[in-house]
Amino acid sequence: MTEARIHTQHPGHPAWVRITHWVGAAAFFALVVSGIAILLALPRLFWGETGSNASPGWIVLPLPTNTEQTGWGRNLHFLSAWILVIAGAVYLVASVFGGRLRGRLLPERDQLRPGHILSEARAHLRFGGSRLENANDRRYNVLQKLAYLAVIVILAPLMVLTGLTMSPGVTAAYPELFWMFGGRQSARTIHFLSACVLLAFVVVHVWQVLANDPKALIRGMLTGRGDRRP
Repeated sequence: MTEARIHTQHPGHPAWVRITHWVGAAAFFALVVSGIAILLALPRLFWGETGSNASPGWIVLPLPTNTEQTGWGRNLHFLSAWILVIAGAVYLVASVFGGRLRGRLLPERDQLRPGHILSEARAHLRFGGSRLENANDRRYNVLQKLAYLAVIVILAPLMVLTGLTMSPGVTAAYPELFWMFGGRQSARTIHFLSACVLLAFVVVHVWQVLANDPKALIRGMLTGRGDRRP
């Protein structure tokens, strides 16, 4: 098989995908680290508008209280959040107008058949279904497509809106956010739970890469060459 044939069957990623991927990955890592630093100042989750370490929490996390890391944690968190939002916006706009959203992320009709979805789910539960592509192309399987779409359409906007609701400056201008989430502490709780779901998504994403020829996949995301060497 010629080199050209290999590249045709297993295309890499365009530059804008690779750049937004790695910028987003670095920003997400910084968000996790800084988010933990912020959380330690009040390792309790509440529902409503107010809450403190002296108040009974809706969820009490088994973490030590540490208020000394909040300053740098907030600064890094806000900076990383805006970097991730910008990278995500660039990715979304380029995906919509470049055809990637329709061609790679929207499920095809045959993939939405109940039998097909159940087959993919059973294969994943047997730890044998983390297929990133078909034999002849690089289609994501239906579970991956639905997961990516859930992150893009539901989880990412929810994280942004709940994060903004925790900002007094933003809620002073847009008090409707309080009504939307039921208060600042409710928004904080939803933000934390959404972050846990997003972190689980990233862990599964990394696991799938490691289970499916990691050298080729990482090379494809670094250089744009997604070929599989014979």
